[in-house]
Amino acid sequence: MSLPPLVEPAPELTVDEVRRYSRHLIIPDVGMDGQKRLKNAKVLCVGAGGLGSPALMYMAAAGVGTLGIVEFDEVDESNLQRQIIHSQADIGRSKAASAKDTVLGINPYVDVRLHEERLDSSNVLDLFAQYDLIVDGTDNFATRYLVNDACVLLGKPYVWGSIYRFDGQASVFWSEHGPCYRCLYPEPPPPGMVPSCAEGGVLGVLCASIGSIQVNEAIKVLAGIGDPLVGRLMIYDALEMTYRQVKVRKDPDCAICGENPTVTELIDYEAFCGVVSDEAQEAAAGSTITPKQLKEWMDDGEAIDVIDVREPNEYEIVSIPGARLIPKDGFLMGDALGDLPQDKRIVLHCKTGVRSAEVLAVLKNAGFSDAVHVGGGVIGWVHQIEPDKPVY
Repeated sequence: MSLPPLVEPAPELTVDEVRRYSRHLIIPDVGMDGQKRLKNAKVLCVGAGGLGSPALMYMAAAGVGTLGIVEFDEVDESNLQRQIIHSQADIGRSKAASAKDTVLGINPYVDVRLHEERLDSSNVLDLFAQYDLIVDGTDNFATRYLVNDACVLLGKPYVWGSIYRFDGQASVFWSEHGPCYRCLYPEPPPPGMVPSCAEGGVLGVLCASIGSIQVNEAIKVLAGIGDPLVGRLMIYDALEMTYRQVKVRKDPDCAICGENPTVTELIDYEAFCGVVSDEAQEAAAGSTITPKQLKEWMDDGEAIDVIDVREPNEYEIVSIPGARLIPKDGFLMGDALGDLPQDKRIVLHCKTGVRSAEVLAVLKNAGFSDAVHVGGGVIGWVHQIEPDKPVY
């Protein structure tokens, strides 16, 4: 679908800018007019992580005049495997500040605006209203639905990307010309059903593949060239090295962009996406212990069976001494219940406490009423008990 340019062209390019963008200027489809539109564009990147890193760097190199960065996190060593906008020297720094330095190192003509805050329903409309286009580099469902709904309410297009292990997806959602994210995914998956990248991992270079597709689409939308991914979902499999497309049609019954919308204002997205299910929250209430409590039980020789519900690859990185591995799926399928002792108290843990809470609900329903889980998981254990161990 060919669409008109999103922004008007800037009055002119300086001599230095002409030299810098000469390889764009000699492309007939871009030319002087397209480059002036990029210069005049204001693009907000939500996140400066795996997808935000290549997106920000290539938008800066392409000459997008104003780049906003929404990011509240700090650079961690585990980020550096894929978040190439940051370096070893940036560990512990604000990701937004680190990203700004890299962007200006690539292109000093870019106006970089930092928004060092968590994006939520209280600030998203005001932030998005300042920009022409949004590039979504988030990694959780609550923020994805928030970004989508804010863009629909404001009538703004946004470029979406998603990554997990070896798989990536990308699309352009613009409710005035096609479907929105809710047309593709009307409801979030059940809590715990889809692991995050922190739980399941992601191939670092996959971020560059999907992030560059996002920038490609952003340039097309801003300059009004080519055929943007409006109404199409691009699916990339890095292991098989295949790209395929799926058509996405506007849903007339969509909750926010349909003919009779039921979502007419921003909602509580954490509750909508159910980061932890109601059953898990109920099971964890009064049945959550701290890593220090677990250590005391171990030292006192309490009759406990410590069970790690993560995946084998995670267990190999770091584990709590004496914990045995039974991945979460074994409990959800019911296969693991027969392996549990009746004469010991079951103590569950995962990486941070989300998956173990879900398993705890299963055990409570199966009659293990005294089972508990470790709040904070193995990350909490490392921070409080064995700080010399690695975290991931």
